[in-house]
Amino acid sequence: MVDHAVLLEEVTRTYGKGATEVAALRRVSIGFPRGSFTAVMGPSGSGKSTLLQCASGLDRPDSGAVRIAGQDITRFGENELAVLRRDQVGVIFQAFNLVPSLTAWQNVILPSSLARRRPDPSRVRELLHRVGLAGREGHRPAQLSGGQQQRVAIARALLGRPEVLFADEPTGALDRRTGHEVLALLREAVDAFGQTVVMVTHDPEAAAQADRVLLLTDGRIVEVLDRPSADQIGMRLGGRR
Repeated sequence: MVDHAVLLEEVTRTYGKGATEVAALRRVSIGFPRGSFTAVMGPSGSGKSTLLQCASGLDRPDSGAVRIAGQDITRFGENELAVLRRDQVGVIFQAFNLVPSLTAWQNVILPSSLARRRPDPSRVRELLHRVGLAGREGHRPAQLSGGQQQRVAIARALLGRPEVLFADEPTGALDRRTGHEVLALLREAVDAFGQTVVMVTHDPEAAAQADRVLLLTDGRIVEVLDRPSADQIGMRLGGRR
């Protein structure tokens, strides 16, 4: 049997009511094996971000189950979900979610501080260096570009080596070189530390770093590609527009 870090079972999520109702996910069942890297792709409105939000416990499905480490998190209360996200799940948001009054360094270590854990300063320094922020540790978000703020958010999510890391367009605001370095960090999280990475992306080159690619259309998984090249992904996406 496959050891799934995350398992979605018949997950449905709709928004709105009546004439405005939109089915973002339609009875989606998919597992994410422990120690794997999965990319999620599809056209705008296909359900990519909703899948990530439901899988990570940031949103609740209307029906179905989401299991992390075998536990159905759809039954969790808010306190249980907060502990789950603090100890087992990392999320890289498109919106960064940085605290304006804190420096880059302080934002990176914030989750550890809230959990009363003392992070290794050398690990923090290494992550900030690897995401291209060496020398900017003392800068606050307002003193950083959008791409630099994204790098802080990435370092923050990686610091605690969570069992599962969800990333929503993690390279979208980055230049090509830094994007490659971030993808290398995500790949290392899987290969060296056995973490599970689920990444939403629109970039075929980024998705080609994953072990498999899920293609979504209208809230359904329509194809699963195993270790495809960027060209293969591009051809599949082009045929589904």
